[in-house]
Amino acid sequence: MKHPVNFIAALGIALLQFLPALSFAQITDKNSIVAKGAQVEKLGEGYTFTEGPAVDAEGNVYFTDQPNDKIIRWDAATGELSTFLDKTGRSNGMYFDQKGNLVTTADSTNAIWAFDKAGKHTVLVTDFEGKLLNGPNDLWIAPNGGMYITDPLYKRGYWTRDPEMQPDGEHLYYLAPGSSRLIKADDSMEKPNGIVGTPNGRKLYVADIGADKTYVYDIAADGSLKNKKLFAPKGSDGMTIDSKGNIYLTGKGVTVFNKKGEQIAHIPIDAGWTANVVFGGKDRKTLFITAMDAVYALKMKVKGVQ
Repeated sequence: MKHPVNFIAALGIALLQFLPALSFAQITDKNSIVAKGAQVEKLGEGYTFTEGPAVDAEGNVYFTDQPNDKIIRWDAATGELSTFLDKTGRSNGMYFDQKGNLVTTADSTNAIWAFDKAGKHTVLVTDFEGKLLNGPNDLWIAPNGGMYITDPLYKRGYWTRDPEMQPDGEHLYYLAPGSSRLIKADDSMEKPNGIVGTPNGRKLYVADIGADKTYVYDIAADGSLKNKKLFAPKGSDGMTIDSKGNIYLTGKGVTVFNKKGEQIAHIPIDAGWTANVVFGGKDRKTLFITAMDAVYALKMKVKGVQ
């Protein structure tokens, strides 16, 4: 090296230019949805890949460490993290139903499972018209018990099945209350992923991560979807909604859009990928964020809904 001092100086300048964007990026918050003075807090780390956060009726938050086949529980009363369950079917996306069961997309068997409070599981769905699903990824349960499920194909090294696609594409499905038979709700997406609906059960938001877009639908009385419209020019891995109707999309941090589809906030996360979000805690005013090997929290002014 001919000029080590100059090289080190140049390297230092390069690092200074890079690090602020990674570690010291500021939250942007046009509508003051974040609690005053709040900063992103790391609650736990040392996982392999965190996903699928869901909140129960008491405000406890559950999330998956999917590669390690675990579901972790954050206690709303103590703030402690503990393992709720091992051997979860490699659960990914999760949501609590009206009976308090934790419904999950069990990626190891390409099925939908439901866990009771003791951790015993029941298989709800195994296929679509006799064909093995690609790998159910995320789900949302409407107030009437109807369930919407995204089914993109992400080939897994741990599968013992044929990794090739068996359905005729990567689709959004609907499961009517009390049924075990899936119905195609939208077969026009490239790769559907994140999903959430409004608490009144009238609108559904679904991210097409393959097309880098998020759409909004009207939900008809029979559960079918109508009036599909582009909501935001951004895809998402997971998503949630607050009491004002703002939608939280993930990927590079968390990006928040109001109900008109206008971006109002961005929450940077010091991780390569932000997978999913949910509001939890006793007052539902803490945003929980799963990202790579850790889980984070941010105090909010707005409240989550379920």
